[in-house]
Amino acid sequence: MAQTHFGFQQVAEQEKARHVRRVFDSVAHNYDVMNDVMSAGLHRFWKSFTIAQAHLREGHQVLDVASGTGDLALAMAPKVGPTGRVIMSDINAEMLSRGRDRMLDHGKNLTAMVCDCEALPFADQTFDRVTLAFGLRNMTHKDRALAELHRVLKPGGKLLVLEFSKVAKPLEKLYDFYSFKVLPWLGDKIAKDADSYRYLAESIRMHPGPEELAQMMRDAGFGVVRFTTMTAGVVALHQATRV
Repeated sequence: MAQTHFGFQQVAEQEKARHVRRVFDSVAHNYDVMNDVMSAGLHRFWKSFTIAQAHLREGHQVLDVASGTGDLALAMAPKVGPTGRVIMSDINAEMLSRGRDRMLDHGKNLTAMVCDCEALPFADQTFDRVTLAFGLRNMTHKDRALAELHRVLKPGGKLLVLEFSKVAKPLEKLYDFYSFKVLPWLGDKIAKDADSYRYLAESIRMHPGPEELAQMMRDAGFGVVRFTTMTAGVVALHQATRV
């Protein structure tokens, strides 16, 4: 039976998605608050930069994968206008439900679909843009997910992947202390769930570095790939164009 990593643990490949769902079911109700606390609000800057780099235009068809509570979708919807479309998708129904409610609270009636990024229910060459923020590291087969994202993009379309990355070496010890001591403590005090935030820290460490991820995108068929690291390497934005 094939194995894969779930944080620092090894689990059966077919079980990882279930474990990930359990984590996000647990943290969904405090997810937005924890994002602000964990990043000292920096996640808002990272996401704003991602949206700016998308160069959205009216009429664009956009897929937001691992949409969660909908930060990116909410910001992108006005940019594509009434002739465009933003679809929210996530493997976790609880997170997506909260994102859908958030859209309705803001007067946005966006399509929300529970689906697996490794087997997207969309036709080839459907979207002008695909965004994926802080979700790729949780996927069982990243290569399959990237191939699917390539498939659903139109020629000339762009994939934007915002994800935690490899922090600069001088900060590694401090970052490890924060990740494995402070973050689970915050998870316990705010979300009443230290274990889920310990997994999140572990999943970041297991995620490929920026150069490795860029090569994975090229292997998936993308012809033009570049990345920008931010906040001393804490996160990286990868941009890949389908030629």
